[in-house]
Amino acid sequence: MSGLANAGIVETPVVVFDFDGTLVDTGPAILKCAARSLEVHGYDPSEMHDLNLIIGPPLVDGFRQVADISREEALPLVATYREIFAREVVPSDYPPFPGMPELLHALRAQGRRIAVATSRLESSVTKMLAATSLPTFDAIAGRLEPGRDTKADCIAAVLEELGCAGDQAVMVGDRKYDVEGAHALGLACIGICGDASGRTELEAAGADALAASVDELAALLGIEGVRPKA
Repeated sequence: MSGLANAGIVETPVVVFDFDGTLVDTGPAILKCAARSLEVHGYDPSEMHDLNLIIGPPLVDGFRQVADISREEALPLVATYREIFAREVVPSDYPPFPGMPELLHALRAQGRRIAVATSRLESSVTKMLAATSLPTFDAIAGRLEPGRDTKADCIAAVLEELGCAGDQAVMVGDRKYDVEGAHALGLACIGICGDASGRTELEAAGADALAASVDELAALLGIEGVRPKA
């Protein structure tokens, strides 16, 4: 496992970002679509486990955790969720986090490459990124069904596309899956957390450093003075 020297500045030539909850705030849209999908299939969302469990892992695994159901039972929920998301979610429902566009542009200005590795379907994330104000990424890898299942698979696909070794890149993500996937491939991982529960999860997973804001993340990546545009 790679580590950050004293949790200090990381100046790796490649920075790999998770998508949901890291680059953009898709949380409300995901929760709305998940609740609707559960209702369509006769589940009461108020009786489920914490719906936030749906954010981060592949959808089928998220629904299994939320509803305590088998993979076979979860697949129809996933299909309905994707139909609702594609039909109803628009770019204004997933704004970039304040300061994130500026951070990405600053990394590019330093000559560093930026990439996305996500458990979201690759076709979905590519379409969504194109509708945001974020700069163009050097590589994007999401889930492929079949063929690319885990977060580690997605990170590995990015590294392969960029011709990059694990010790030349750092992962940035908001869930334990980002930390675990990064460490499986020898990358350090910076956890970005907006609340105490997120911090606890990332610490338990062994995140190499933590950032409570985009500004703190920028400092860890060696970027100073990142501020969102007014």
